[in-house]
Amino acid sequence: MGTLKTTNIEPIADNGTVTLGSSGDTFALAAGVTQTIAVNTPAFEAYGSAEQTGVADNVFTKLVMNTELYDTGSMYDTATYRFTPTTAGKYWVYGQLSLYSETSYNLQVSNISIYKNGSNYKYQANNEGNATPYANERGLSIGAAVDFNGSSDYVELYARANVISGTVGFEVQSQLGLFGAYKILT
Repeated sequence: MGTLKTTNIEPIADNGTVTLGSSGDTFALAAGVTQTIAVNTPAFEAYGSAEQTGVADNVFTKLVMNTELYDTGSMYDTATYRFTPTTAGKYWVYGQLSLYSETSYNLQVSNISIYKNGSNYKYQANNEGNATPYANERGLSIGAAVDFNGSSDYVELYARANVISGTVGFEVQSQLGLFGAYKILT
């Protein structure tokens, strides 16, 4: 057995594979050696500091998620409620809220949507149908894989509710609302 000393190991072909050992082998790290492991970052999760009330009926409205639980790369903007990762790749983007009719039992339709670069990318819909009384409150969640270019692509979280009359409220505080994303390891 010998010692191999080098500063770089690369595959022979571009995008090739370098195999270390065989099935069942164990690699031990010497004292003081650090190991780098791929992680799902950049990543963030945010929620709203207060309920959004008086929201216009039947209009997609951006959710005010202005409080960060964490933000590993400082890529979530708490002023614009927008995530713009500077690392290209695929990310799992997710969100949730509880929306309600400010007039009891008036909620007919409810949606939550991930917007990418200002346009509706994915949405989840709920229609109460013709049931009476209609619902008063609905919890919604969404998740989707989104491809980012690492420079200008961004996502935001929106919701919409259609009520028989009146206005809508969005509960986005820490127990009911969240908006987050993390890089998917590929």
